[in-house]
Amino acid sequence: MIIHTEIYHSPCGDLLLGACEEKLCLCDWTSEKHRPKTDCKLRKLLNAEFVDTPSEITRRAAYELEEYFAGRRRTFNIPLLFAGTDFQKKVWSALLDVPFGETKSYAWLAKKIGNPKAVRAVGLANGANNISIFAPCHRIIGSNGSLVGYGGGLEIKRFLLNLENK
Repeated sequence: MIIHTEIYHSPCGDLLLGACEEKLCLCDWTSEKHRPKTDCKLRKLLNAEFVDTPSEITRRAAYELEEYFAGRRRTFNIPLLFAGTDFQKKVWSALLDVPFGETKSYAWLAKKIGNPKAVRAVGLANGANNISIFAPCHRIIGSNGSLVGYGGGLEIKRFLLNLENK
C-alpha cells in the first residue's frame, strides 16, 4: 500500500495531504509537533509507505481547499479514509455533522456519538484527527465557549473559524 503525499500551501500554513486507496487519509499541518507520530500511526494502521508524489485525490483535495480558503466552498466531496480505533472513527465521522460556520462543544460531540459521559475521550479522539478541515475538528470548542487545543495551533483555529464566519 502507498500513501501518496503532497504539500498544500494554505493562507495560514502548510498542510500535508495524503491519499491511500483513492481516499484522503491525511490533511495535517506540517508545523504540527506530532507529525512524526501521526505518520508512524498511519504507516502501521494502513500497512503503507509514504511516497512524495501527488495522486488524483490529493490534487482534488488541494483544489477543494483552494476553494474553501477563497470562500467559495462550504462542504467537501473528497472520500475520506479514517485510520484509527473504532471509537476514534465514530468521533471523526460525527465531526462531519458540524455545519460550516458553527461550533459545537465536546459534550455535544459525546452526545452525538451516543456516549454523553465520554467527553474526555471524545476530546482525545478529536485531537488525534488526521484529516483536519475535511473532518472539521477546528469547529469543536470548550464547553465554556473558549478555543481549546488544535493541532495547527490556536491562531490557525481562530483563522479557520473567522474564515467560516465572514
